[in-house]
Amino acid sequence: MSRTLLAGLALAAVTAAGAAGYVAGTRGLALPGLDRLHQAFMARSTAAPKAGPPTAAGPVAYYRHPDGALFYAPEPRKTEDGRDFLPVRASEEISFDPPAARPAQSAAGPAAATEAERKLLYYRNPMGLPDTSPVPKKDWMGMDYLPVYAGEDADGKVIKLSPGRIQRSGVRSQAVLRQAISRPIRVPGTVQLDERRISVVATRSDAFIQEVAPVTTGGRVAKGDRLVRIYSPEITAAGAQFVSELNAAGRGVPEGGARQRLENLGVQPEIVAEIERTRKVPLTIVWSAPRDGIVLERNVVDGMRMASGDSLFRLADVSMIWVLADVPEGDLAAIRIGAPAIIRLRGRPGTEFAGKVGLIYPQVAEATRTTKVRIEIDNRAGMLLPNMYADVEIGSGEAGPVLAVPDSAVIDTGTRRVVILDRGEGRFEPREVRLGQRGDGMVAISDGVSEGDRVVVSANFLIDAESNLKAALSGLGAPAEQKPAEIKP
Repeated sequence: MSRTLLAGLALAAVTAAGAAGYVAGTRGLALPGLDRLHQAFMARSTAAPKAGPPTAAGPVAYYRHPDGALFYAPEPRKTEDGRDFLPVRASEEISFDPPAARPAQSAAGPAAATEAERKLLYYRNPMGLPDTSPVPKKDWMGMDYLPVYAGEDADGKVIKLSPGRIQRSGVRSQAVLRQAISRPIRVPGTVQLDERRISVVATRSDAFIQEVAPVTTGGRVAKGDRLVRIYSPEITAAGAQFVSELNAAGRGVPEGGARQRLENLGVQPEIVAEIERTRKVPLTIVWSAPRDGIVLERNVVDGMRMASGDSLFRLADVSMIWVLADVPEGDLAAIRIGAPAIIRLRGRPGTEFAGKVGLIYPQVAEATRTTKVRIEIDNRAGMLLPNMYADVEIGSGEAGPVLAVPDSAVIDTGTRRVVILDRGEGRFEPREVRLGQRGDGMVAISDGVSEGDRVVVSANFLIDAESNLKAALSGLGAPAEQKPAEIKP
């Protein structure tokens, strides 16, 4: 790049900075982004004069505040107390890097003596690329390589950046904290009956249906409601034997096994007590509902004959119901028994039901690679019906607080997971970590960092290129006697 072109670029940059400073000055504000320019001019104005400095020449680029404050103007102006702004010409030295980042210009003076006492190891690339040199050199943009002295490279994994680069790159860091992490898992599900609340009404002997109560499939019944009246010769015979034994017991004869036989035939205790009280055997027996619920099936009509074991009715208590969610096997590790869940019905938008995970089924469906997760829901309002479709949201996460960092802090290369530790004073260190649960924009760290460590959450310049990342992970820097290949544009 020619000297003329470089001078033109510097003039354009200074003119833009002067215009920004003028706007800030008219509003009585100082622009933090111009702090580097201010420091450069202040350092130049307070530095010891060099022998035979060249006289400033060329057109005026802009005007600066006479006190060195961060106020600039593109044309002549005065301060509030009447003093003129000082002109800055195009030929004057302009640098946007902190003075401490530039190598010493003179072999004399205290600064040169301090640098001479330190051992120079090598020169590193000014842009942070994994390129070093044992001798001074420039990169392809004409920027000087920066010296690295003994003590500055004690840890080969540490990346050291100048304050100017950190400010321009937008580095932000955040402390590692302990907090709970939750990640809701959203999956489809279906409403199913609680298997423990289903009852089948059946006889244990052959019987004839004398009369069926006016209940139908889908109707609700309460425990003890009459369902059907039957006539069973076997039950009638066992009842007659029971009456005979009761009468004989009054004469001192021990009671036989007729009572037990009636119980074995499924005769309800209320009917047995009635026979014992009246000493009479009813011609027909009333069969009643064993629980509250709805009628799922009705398999009888008046006059039909039922064989032993045939189902007369099938009842279900729907006050508590299940929702079976299909969870992908990749999410199973994040779900635990007792985890909270929210059920939303597709047929009732805006309606939600709260429940808890009661069981994770011990098999994975081969076709869908999902596992059933059972959620128990209070359904005393009766809004949930069997086979309804539902949207399920299961809360997952760590049981207690864990070390966590933002997702943006983790660099995942596919084989390694790394965070960049902010060690202060412009030093950054890549650290390999082990990850845990993710959720709420955070990720748990099980190994690699400690509470209170600061991690970089916004520093794309550290991982902008694959070469930068690999160099950071393997340790930046090279022995002084080695000269790595120069990166060319």
